Amino acid sequence: MLEIITTPSLDGIAHGFFTRKGGASSGIFQGLNCGRASSDQAGAVAINRGRVAEAMGVDLPQLVQVNQVHSADVARVDGPLEAAPDADAMVTAVPGLALGILTADCQPVLLADRQAGVIGAAHAGWKGAISGVLEATVQAMRDLGAQDITAVIGPCISQRAYEVGPEMLETFMAEDQDYSRFFAQGQGDRLLFDLPSFGLSCLRAAGVQAEWTGHCTYSDADRFYSYRRTTHAGEADYGRLISAIRL
Repeated sequence: MLEIITTPSLDGIAHGFFTRKGGASSGIFQGLNCGRASSDQAGAVAINRGRVAEAMGVDLPQLVQVNQVHSADVARVDGPLEAAPDADAMVTAVPGLALGILTADCQPVLLADRQAGVIGAAHAGWKGAISGVLEATVQAMRDLGAQDITAVIGPCISQRAYEVGPEMLETFMAEDQDYSRFFAQGQGDRLLFDLPSFGLSCLRAAGVQAEWTGHCTYSDADRFYSYRRTTHAGEADYGRLISAIRL
């Protein structure tokens, strides 16, 4: 059975942060791997995506995804896509389209303005977040008429599990000296980066009501895929979680 994390903040809008439970994949991909770019069996991934589409109440072509490249690019979606554009977020005002984002430690962000009938979905790792993908998504929604936007960050890697080098702090400090508050001291010269707090800061500064579900992908292998956990374990590949939203 599929496990879908929802939040009262998006009540009235069909949405869900899907865990890895209830899928057809096996081995290191055990569960609901929706990553077509993974080395998982294509048939298993297709079954998994079909189950997600059914749970979202749409046919599979209406489960729309982009080719994620860690950018700040946002695609406006008005119907099923014949070819996925390079982008890391989508917005739409068209009912019946489910916007799907893949993650495995990065932030999946679902956004909605119920009154205006506008939704968005974004993939925000640190590169996309510092490049402005969340602010760009909010602006793209406003261009469609959104005014009162609520955003929820789903399962992603938490600060206690996200060890980085000093060069990443330098990158952030070059953008804004205040960004040092998202880093805590680790062992030696290593630092711990608070990705969801940074995402929340970006969203709130853009005038959006925002929250994080509080789930850490790295720390819960039974429920979530994690690129970093897979890397530490020396595994050859990893599954991708899907998060989706539909008007």
